[in-house]
Amino acid sequence: MGNGWHEWPLMVFTVLGQCVAGGFIVMALALLTGISDRVLQKRVHWAMIVLWVLMGIGFIASVLHLGSPLRAFNSLNRIGDSALSNEIASGSVFFAVGGFWWLVTVLGKMPQVLGKIWMVLTMILGVFFVWMMCKVYLIDTVPTWYSVYTPLTFFLTMFIGGPLLGYLLLRVAGVTGWGMRLLPAISLLAIAASAVVMMLQSTELATIHSSIAQASALVPQYGALMSWRLLLLSAALICWIVPQLKGGLASPAVLTFAFVLMIAGELIGRGVFYGLHMTVGMAIAS
Repeated sequence: MGNGWHEWPLMVFTVLGQCVAGGFIVMALALLTGISDRVLQKRVHWAMIVLWVLMGIGFIASVLHLGSPLRAFNSLNRIGDSALSNEIASGSVFFAVGGFWWLVTVLGKMPQVLGKIWMVLTMILGVFFVWMMCKVYLIDTVPTWYSVYTPLTFFLTMFIGGPLLGYLLLRVAGVTGWGMRLLPAISLLAIAASAVVMMLQSTELATIHSSIAQASALVPQYGALMSWRLLLLSAALICWIVPQLKGGLASPAVLTFAFVLMIAGELIGRGVFYGLHMTVGMAIAS
């Protein structure tokens, strides 16, 4: 029994990867639909470097999870047959395609029409990357993961952290359009949905057991940890929304603090997820 903290490299990789995928979608949609000023576009493009830095940190963390980081490329040996290989490959393609688009764009060499098509492609690759993450953990011999709650949790992280990350970077670039006011509502709905998922999952855990283990006993502090998670996410949302309720926009400094709170909350939730790992054993009932 534990809380999954020993899997911190995977916690960092999955949470950051999902937030970056969501953040890119937010910023790409802003560029495609709401930002026409060339100077402002350039600022947004430069702000997007943070996405690729975070993605790089995530991949570095994933390499630390391997028994021998020098053999990291071996994880790509079974693309198409292995969910792990597919996850690393899809993440690498998302990182490479998005990063190359960013580099060519900031250098001023990207044709406008091609750039828009490239952004749409990168958004699709980001969503596909998150889905490939889900597939890694949909293992029929791990009943606590083999359920609809795994993809729901992963995609909800994208909808919780992605809008805030995108909003933060757009604010750093000086974007203040009306569409920015819709992003907190997306995260609010995602947090509410996540709370519902948490309650439903806690109920299901009580029904899952093998001949030697009870799922609800894997993380004895499940309720307390998830309460802290929701508290941190709510605090991040308050920092984000209160300035808007007063007729303004949160400053980049406040938004950075909110994003740190949100990442902390999601890391707690992901730690609980890894702590719930159990195998079928000799028998399973649910």
